[in-house]
Amino acid sequence: MIEDSSTTNTHLSVAMTTTQAEETETTYGITPAPSSSRAADVMFQCAVVIIGIVGAAANALVLYAMIVSKQHKNQLLIFNQNVFDLCSSLLLVTIYTLKLCDIYLTGTLGYWLCMMLLSENLLWTSVNGSVINLLSIAVERYVKVVHPALGKKLLHKWVIFSAIAFAWIGSIVYLDQRPLTSA
Repeated sequence: MIEDSSTTNTHLSVAMTTTQAEETETTYGITPAPSSSRAADVMFQCAVVIIGIVGAAANALVLYAMIVSKQHKNQLLIFNQNVFDLCSSLLLVTIYTLKLCDIYLTGTLGYWLCMMLLSENLLWTSVNGSVINLLSIAVERYVKVVHPALGKKLLHKWVIFSAIAFAWIGSIVYLDQRPLTSA
């Protein structure tokens, strides 16, 4: 009986002892070190800049092709969608490049740069306009396909231009409803 309690105590003491290295490893396993967090943040921002550059190049190429083939006059909503996407891509590159540079902004210019660019308000305006324009494209295509006679009667140029203007104005008004946040 005495032998059993001594072996139990030995096993218990071995199981309960930990070394400093084990505690440090466990702590860093749960919470990442600040330097690795910063490195991951920089990697993410670099990836976003690369995606923005590719998106800007692709949308610029599509816009160029539409202008050269004179399709921008026939497909106004599609052309407008590419303009929104080009704006979004260029803003994405600009904003995340500024974030990578980690510029300290001061004064009135710094305030407005922070409010419009670093807070991503302009980017979200462009994204919201893109969503509104996609909705307009979906409605236009639905009317043309499902109700072709009604489509010829209703879908005049001024209706398409109104939908384009609504996408731009609606995205700005929707942004105005969001509280402005600074970066």
